[in-house]
Amino acid sequence: MKIAFKMKLKPGFKAEYKKRHDEIWPELSALLKENGISDYSIFLDEETNILFAVQQQNGSSSQDLGSTRIVQKWWAYMADIMETNADNSPKTLPLEMVFHLD
Repeated sequence: MKIAFKMKLKPGFKAEYKKRHDEIWPELSALLKENGISDYSIFLDEETNILFAVQQQNGSSSQDLGSTRIVQKWWAYMADIMETNADNSPKTLPLEMVFHLD
């Protein structure tokens, strides 16, 4: 199943967000893959600072892994540059697919 959601980057943090994801922790990548998450892309709309994420799932969503130590650590690491909930999880809004073309 393919899902999409959006998040919000704080203004002025595009380069830092990209840097942190370019250097994603190997253990976090492994956890995502072990839980059936693949083909994961995040796009930035620079006008609004909205991050648009799309991922293929064969199991959990990346947002469902919040009880793991590594995801909690990642969320804390990212909290200074994104809009977050009280537990440091990114504020996300699921998006409905209205068109698809293979």
